[in-house]
Amino acid sequence: MEFAFTFRGDLDKRRVVAICRQAEEAGFDYAWFFDSHVLWRDLYPQMAVAMEHTSKLRFGPCVTNPQTREWSVAASLFGALAVQSDGRFDLGVGRGDSAVRVVGKRPATVKRMENFCAAMKGLVKGEAVTYDDRPEPVQFDWTGGYDMPIWVAGYGPKALAAAGRAGEGLIVQLAEPSLCEWMGDTARKAGNEIGRDMSGYRVMACAPVWVGDKAKGVEQTRWFPALVGNHIADILKWYGSDTREVPEALTAYVQKREGTGADEGYDYSQHTQMDDENTYYVTGETTEAFGVIGPADAHVEKMRRLEAAGVTQFNIYLCSGEEERQIAEYGEHVIPHFR
Repeated sequence: MEFAFTFRGDLDKRRVVAICRQAEEAGFDYAWFFDSHVLWRDLYPQMAVAMEHTSKLRFGPCVTNPQTREWSVAASLFGALAVQSDGRFDLGVGRGDSAVRVVGKRPATVKRMENFCAAMKGLVKGEAVTYDDRPEPVQFDWTGGYDMPIWVAGYGPKALAAAGRAGEGLIVQLAEPSLCEWMGDTARKAGNEIGRDMSGYRVMACAPVWVGDKAKGVEQTRWFPALVGNHIADILKWYGSDTREVPEALTAYVQKREGTGADEGYDYSQHTQMDDENTYYVTGETTEAFGVIGPADAHVEKMRRLEAAGVTQFNIYLCSGEEERQIAEYGEHVIPHFR
């Protein structure tokens, strides 16, 4: 099991560097950054600085999307970060949510997301790539042939299948073992169907954590099921509330959510905030199921359940307070059990 954490783009740069150095010493493997350039500062300058102050941590966006940046600009950026970090850069990709809806754009189609993944892979590797309606291919001669790992985020069947076809790993934004297993299996099945070797396929589970009092942990992390629910509402908008393609355990808890899809019933100005008013329908039971809260031994036990469900990386969303303490708790009391 690998361990990771994700920053929101509103931390002081000195604190970002300090946490990265602390986490590297504690045994963490990855530092990810949210990519929502309107809600918070752009992530890549912060990432570049953190790269210069670490030697082992790998970095990447969790997640970027095909809509925000022109594709050759995006690939040049990713290739430059890979060169600058001596190959410590992975790419996390999704259809686009908080980064694009707040500027009035629509998330990419699943097909466009897959095409983006293929284009980014090829361009960063130094291949000649033609995309969209460009008449001539684009090619970089300075990337060193870097084979950039790509992780694809998804909840619904179509996006999960795309993750199995287009990436080396799947990003799942919750830490409920049975749902992680269903999502991982769905992605692997799609990869197998097109003849990919899925034996080394990776699954990342992302969630906030709270090592300590359970009741306090519920309050600190209640924002997270509201974030998840925003995506689930969009799935139900397109598949219907009676869909059998998605487990009921993933859809039932949003029945009291107001609005249809992600365009209604969710205030992005409170995205990932602890005092998020979007949480009005979220129960403590759901919060505990989707995140990881309680004493350290409860975290170890849940990591073992996630591992048994096929999860290969656990990614802490550092948005729930006392971030340095949570990193220290995992470094001392959780990670050693998986080394």
